[in-house]
Amino acid sequence: MPVIARFYGITVKMYFREHGVPHFHAVYGEFNGVYEVSTL
Repeated sequence: MPVIARFYGITVKMYFREHGVPHFHAVYGEFNGVYEVSTL
């Protein structure tokens, strides 16, 4: 999973072959936000 960006301790990673629709994760410590590319 490629890292798209890192800022203020947040890492944004792209998941394109995992499951279903393309999406990315914004990870900050133990927190993980998941966002679909088509709907954001």
